[in-house]
Amino acid sequence: MHHFSQANPAGPGQDDVGALLRRVADSIDALGDVEVQDLVMHAEATADGSWHSITVYYQCDAEPED
Repeated sequence: MHHFSQANPAGPGQDDVGALLRRVADSIDALGDVEVQDLVMHAEATADGSWHSITVYYQCDAEPED
């Protein structure tokens, strides 16, 4: 199982969930042929407002052979 986490840049727009979802979708597409197992969204309270992040857990359909 592999994973990555992604968030919007800190500052104005850090709470834009739509922008975050688009960024995560682009990142998943860039991985190629993978099977997403789970998505977990987090929200952190900061002085600038909510700061969301998403962790994506995935498997590669064709794991390299040793």
